Amino acid sequence: MMNHENTRALMQTHQSIRKFKDTAVSEEIVTDLVESARWAPTSSHVQSYTIIRVNDQEKRDAISEVAANQKYVRESPLFLVFVADWHKHVINSEKFNADIQLEETENVLVGAVDVALAAENVLLAARSYGLGGVMIGGVRNDLHRVAEVLELPKHTFPVMGLCLGYPDQDPGQKPRFPKPMILHEDRYEASRYQEGLDDYERETSDYYERRTKGSKTDGWGANMVNLLGKPRRQQVTKFLKDQGFTMK
Repeated sequence: MMNHENTRALMQTHQSIRKFKDTAVSEEIVTDLVESARWAPTSSHVQSYTIIRVNDQEKRDAISEVAANQKYVRESPLFLVFVADWHKHVINSEKFNADIQLEETENVLVGAVDVALAAENVLLAARSYGLGGVMIGGVRNDLHRVAEVLELPKHTFPVMGLCLGYPDQDPGQKPRFPKPMILHEDRYEASRYQEGLDDYERETSDYYERRTKGSKTDGWGANMVNLLGKPRRQQVTKFLKDQGFTMK
C-alpha cells in the first residue's frame, strides 16, 4: 500500500542541493532511477526523450563551462542530461518506409514536456533514497556546444541537466506562490495578483535576507525584472531550426 504521507513529503519538501558528499551513487540506485523515468507519463506514448549519463570528466568540464561554470556539474557524483529525442522516431519511420513530419512547434513542446516529466520522476525517486539534486537549465546556454559534446543527432535537443548525490548542505526551501496565486476556479482571476505579488515580494525578500545574512535583499519580483528584462538564450531558436524543428 502506498504511503501517502511519505509521497507528499517528497513532493512538498523540495530544495535544490548544490553541494554533495564524496559518496558514489550505487549502480542499483541508478538503475532504479532510470526505471522511474521509464514509467513517467508521456504524450501519445511517443516517449520522446533520452537520458545521457555523463561520466567522462572532459565532457563534464565542457558542459560545466557552458552552464556558467557551475562546479556541481563537474563534481556531483551523478550527472544526467535529459534530451528531447525524436531521432528514434525517424529511424522507426525509415523501418516502415514512411514519411515523418517533425518540423512543427508542437513536437518541440511535446519533447520538452516528456523530458520534464521523466526528470521529475528521477528526482523524486532519487530523494526517496536520501539523495538530493538540482536541475541545470544552463545546458541551454550554448546548445550547439552541448550537442557537440554529447554527439547528438538531428531531431534532438538538450532540455536540462540534473546533478544528483548525497546532500552536504541544507539550504532551506525558497517560498513558493501561495495557493490563491496558482489555483483559479473556472476562469483566470487576474485581479488577485496585485496584492498577492506585493505580499510575495515581502516574503521572498525576507527569505533572501536571512539566507544571505543581508547581502541579498531583492525579492522575487525584483529578481524576475532583472531576469526577464533582457534577451535570454537567443541561440535556442537557431539551434532548434538547425536540428530540424522549423516550428511551422
